[in-house]
Amino acid sequence: MSFAFKRFRGVRPRIGQPSTRITDIVSTPSERQCPIHRNAAAATRAEGSADKWPPGPRAGLTGWKLLRSMAGDLPGALAAWRKSHGDVMHLRIWPEHTVVVTDPRLARELLVAHHDALIRWERGIRVFSQVHGHSVLTAEGEAWRRRRHALVPGFSPKAVQRLSPTIVDTAAQAFAQWPQNHAYWPIERELTTLTMDVILRLAFSDPLGEDVRAVEQAVRVTSAAANAEFYSLFSGPDWLPWKREKRRALWTLKELIERHIQSRLKRPREAWPEDLLTRLLQSREDASEQALQDVRDECMTTFLAGHETTAASLVWWAWCMASNPEAQSAARKEVRRVLRGRPPAVEACQEAAYLTQTIKEALRLYPVAPLLMSRRAECAIKLGEWTFPARTLFMIPVHALHHDPRWFPDPEAFRPERFAQDAAEVPRGAYIPFGVGPRVCLGQHLAMAEMTVIAAQLLRRFTLAVPVGMAPPRPVLNVTLRPEQPLHLAIAETDEDAD
Repeated sequence: MSFAFKRFRGVRPRIGQPSTRITDIVSTPSERQCPIHRNAAAATRAEGSADKWPPGPRAGLTGWKLLRSMAGDLPGALAAWRKSHGDVMHLRIWPEHTVVVTDPRLARELLVAHHDALIRWERGIRVFSQVHGHSVLTAEGEAWRRRRHALVPGFSPKAVQRLSPTIVDTAAQAFAQWPQNHAYWPIERELTTLTMDVILRLAFSDPLGEDVRAVEQAVRVTSAAANAEFYSLFSGPDWLPWKREKRRALWTLKELIERHIQSRLKRPREAWPEDLLTRLLQSREDASEQALQDVRDECMTTFLAGHETTAASLVWWAWCMASNPEAQSAARKEVRRVLRGRPPAVEACQEAAYLTQTIKEALRLYPVAPLLMSRRAECAIKLGEWTFPARTLFMIPVHALHHDPRWFPDPEAFRPERFAQDAAEVPRGAYIPFGVGPRVCLGQHLAMAEMTVIAAQLLRRFTLAVPVGMAPPRPVLNVTLRPEQPLHLAIAETDEDAD
């Protein structure tokens, strides 16, 4: 059974478009033996913790009232409960138990030391598999290790440096099409188009086609559908009449991937470019249809994850720059000083320390994955002073970790200096925008490099400002964290002497 969360940070969802939903949660001084854990608790009894749970808010009979509190203001609810109950909380929402971990040390211990004892939340994987198939994103165990091992070389720091010219050229072409001045520029749409173009060129050596808007719409539809199905009581098969829009969106995305694969297969092997698709095709162990399907699945995950998270991060960074003009001016001055007219390649941008700090601070304020997918314990796990039975669900709220005033004073403020070399250290696990442990984001190096290069080029060319009368955007979660309404900013061509 699963439950729906209607809002994130107090945001009211748009009609017909699902908003934030969170994982199966569980907790509270609940009954000593619930049906789902009765046998597990007996089998894993440990002194002082086998038949009780950490403290947590009162759940009542079903725990549904906890859902209402979290739906109204998730960060506020978690912050309030943490003050009352500590960094390891137990939420009891029938029939599950979920343990919420907001202690950085324990969160890291769970995801690193206990990695082999955990699997991802089963329903979440089933939903993602409808789009991603059996890719590295959805695989578990040996299948996941084999797939990740094959992909790692293509996302290493050295490999990313080789991709730098493509990112630079693609961004330059995109920005050349932007107007010199615009009071209400659809920057979210344009940055999403840009990152989509980058990943298509990197993965398939092909630019965006004329169907770009159809593809963007398909991504939005599938994300909203996935978010809804994570927690709906009944989702039903995709052939149902009311799922027509989702079916069309999935067809659009799969047709995009298939078109690139078939085009590549029709070319002589010696003419294949050096890109991700070529590496995947060459790594096939045989010429079977299943092996080709594996290539399709990995291409789909690379395309979706490779542009969506980067786009969302750049959107929030752009908002932070527009709403903090002094930080924007400082970053622009640094970019000009570091690059000295050179193209903003990855190696050059790595010298722009303050620019990188602004990106990291934007990722802290607006982590695009504010909740890591819940993990299920396959055996008893000892974490801190507690021993949790098999089948326990664990939730790591990244947003709560990033907004903890113990590690980040005045946590809602945009302060890039938090990430300066001489800044006070924070506990390991307090800042995890890409996750942590063996399942840390495979594309983290590519994402940071791409964001830095694009940000540098954007600042060299444009000044960002908040449109007159515009309220701050409200974050909502549809797989990634995005503004509730598509973000628009005022842009103006940068005056070389303005800063």
